[in-house]
Amino acid sequence: MQRYFIYFSYDGAAYHGWQVQPNGDSVQQRLMDALATLLRRPVEVVGAGRTDAGVHARLMVAHFDADAPLDTALMTDKLNRLLPQDIAVHRLRQVRPDAHARFDATARTYQYYISTAKNPFNRAYAYRLFHAPDFGRMNEAARTLLEYTDFTSFSKLHTDVKTNNCRVTHAEWTRLDADTWVFTIRADRFLRNMVRAIVGTLLEVGRGRLTVDGFRQVIGRRDRCAAGTSVPGHALFLTDIEYPDRLFTDVS
Repeated sequence: MQRYFIYFSYDGAAYHGWQVQPNGDSVQQRLMDALATLLRRPVEVVGAGRTDAGVHARLMVAHFDADAPLDTALMTDKLNRLLPQDIAVHRLRQVRPDAHARFDATARTYQYYISTAKNPFNRAYAYRLFHAPDFGRMNEAARTLLEYTDFTSFSKLHTDVKTNNCRVTHAEWTRLDADTWVFTIRADRFLRNMVRAIVGTLLEVGRGRLTVDGFRQVIGRRDRCAAGTSVPGHALFLTDIEYPDRLFTDVS
């Protein structure tokens, strides 16, 4: 048995998220169907995480097993021919038999886009605000995230995780152009709905409805009801997943 990491991206607008759903289309199902066609047997695909409905990925990683060594370049081409236009495979890499796309990831990065002006060309990928918030104050609040580990206040309720602890190593708003800002956050792991809840609460700071100290108090309360409303998913992108070199058996 040979295990492979598959690196791919997708526009999540048409899907009910990454994970297989009983009554909706998912990216995971599309990938499993394509691999099953090529390998001529059912194939289990395990993703590095799950993205919610409408959320995009510039880089997602998943693993699957093959019965024999694959020509990774040829397999990449064949998968791209089978998959719909909103899912693109970038490469396959052979890894150790025990490598795990989810549990072996050491860091993940998400980005959330905000537009302060009407723009028909980014409406599907940025959250439109009618009044610009105070991004300086929002960055002041964002920096406090690095001081905490328990992010229960930003987690979707009733999830099946064993801990709500995460280690955030980067959280910052940066300006891309006159009307567009992006929030970049990197951590070892993320909770369900965490990034969208953080952005929603940071916007409360930027609108003057919450102070930086108040933002700290939200984190400290460990109560989802204390945080702001989650922002829409269409402006959120998973952009990077990091792994230790020891997992890979091929030559990069």
